[in-house]
Amino acid sequence: MRLPLSTLEVFDAIVREGSMRAAAQALGIKRSTVSHQLKSLEDQLGAVLFVRTTRSISLTEAGRVLARASGPAFEQLADGLESTRTEGHAARGTLKLAIPELAYHLLLSKHLVAFQKLYPEIEIELFLTDALSDILKEGLHAGFRLGGLIAQDMVAINLTDPMTSAVVASPDYLEKHGIPEHPMELLTHNCLRYRFQSSGQLAPWTFSSAEGDYPVVANGSLISNSMPVTLEMATQGLGITYTFRDYCADHLDSGQLKEILTEHRVTMPGVNIYFPQEYRSMAPLRLFIQHLKGSVIVPEDGHDR
Repeated sequence: MRLPLSTLEVFDAIVREGSMRAAAQALGIKRSTVSHQLKSLEDQLGAVLFVRTTRSISLTEAGRVLARASGPAFEQLADGLESTRTEGHAARGTLKLAIPELAYHLLLSKHLVAFQKLYPEIEIELFLTDALSDILKEGLHAGFRLGGLIAQDMVAINLTDPMTSAVVASPDYLEKHGIPEHPMELLTHNCLRYRFQSSGQLAPWTFSSAEGDYPVVANGSLISNSMPVTLEMATQGLGITYTFRDYCADHLDSGQLKEILTEHRVTMPGVNIYFPQEYRSMAPLRLFIQHLKGSVIVPEDGHDR
């Protein structure tokens, strides 16, 4: 039997309000409609639910059984509707984010603790990946991207300035093997390379010249799909690696690494956060973006490019 939800709602209102007139007012319908719906429910159940007099209405035994069963269910349903109405519009809930490992170290690691201290009821779930995630299909709320193309149906907000490439090695390595004066000299050095997790391709080593940017096909003894690994191996003197200057700034300041080929740096797009337009008014996401980028205003439509 299909649940007679509309008539059950009328029954519940009569129980709560104490009369058919008051139930009609609470539901915003005519008293005659309440009476008709109640009769329809009683006919469907084959039981009288109320004893009616000219002055009062009271539950029968069958009515009391139904009230005990349906009352909590309607309260739970009302709570669920209210939770649904407020979900995404309050500083609580879950925020699922896809982020490349590099973007995490460049951006999130510096701000995540402070954000969660401000908004302890927002749960952050991180999925470390360098793939351009299908947010809706994968049940995520937003993703991060190091430059690159983003689907036109997504809102995209830039979070950092353009980033500069950096070729780095430890002072010990450079003392033992010499300092390359030109990018092509990297062909005679041990180069520590990064392989993209999603595509399986090696990250290009790109350099600038008066004629334009060009790649160098570096080789070496180590390939990793984790840039922190290649950077760590570089600090230990294994070889030369190609990264972003912002990412290795602490290592350069401490003297663990030394930057080379500085006149051949290239500039690349910064970090974007992207998300479906359906989530543009989601409060946890808006608060998170504002925390990452001060008073940025999430656009109500279109792209922030």
